[in-house]
Amino acid sequence: MTRRLVLASNNRGKLEELQQLFAPLGLELVRQAELGIPEAEEPFRTFLENALAKARHAAAASGLPAIADDAGLCVEAFGGQPGVDTAYYATRFGYPKGDAHNVRALLEQMAGVQDRRAALVSTLVAVRTADDPEPLVAVGRAAGEITRAPVGDGGFGFDPVMFLPQLGKTFAQLPPEEKNAHSHRGQAARQMVRLLRERWL
Repeated sequence: MTRRLVLASNNRGKLEELQQLFAPLGLELVRQAELGIPEAEEPFRTFLENALAKARHAAAASGLPAIADDAGLCVEAFGGQPGVDTAYYATRFGYPKGDAHNVRALLEQMAGVQDRRAALVSTLVAVRTADDPEPLVAVGRAAGEITRAPVGDGGFGFDPVMFLPQLGKTFAQLPPEEKNAHSHRGQAARQMVRLLRERWL
């Protein structure tokens, strides 16, 4: 198997996190943008279907094995929303797309909400080819509570408002190694590393 794997994302934060986690396998992750591959459509309502669509798209365009992550925030009080629409959450409320706007919109929408439970969910899918009949699937879930104001200046996305009761901190307060040990993406990536070792390498 080639040692290069296309990451079906242009998000630098995701690339850095996943590169660290995949380092033990000796695999090189290449962002699809570096190969001139445009982003895939994500028309589906589940993380799994969108991740699979992104991985297939990147594999078809590159001729290389590909891995895709679809992740988002699922808020209990909102019936699991914003879910797959997490990246565009702020645009629902008249704000431009972006992490800081997403955080602001979420805190405004949750202003009067007592149930602060939420989970960050990551679904990773890897395919050898666009028509791989047996995609590898790994899911990670980090459950916590939404704070009433941002805390910490690390990470990205909803990290400053995702409080982990067992650690007494938000994701944005954790050093990268500790974040990866507990995060939804860290959990999914460790599962995926095991699957890649077992099935592909």
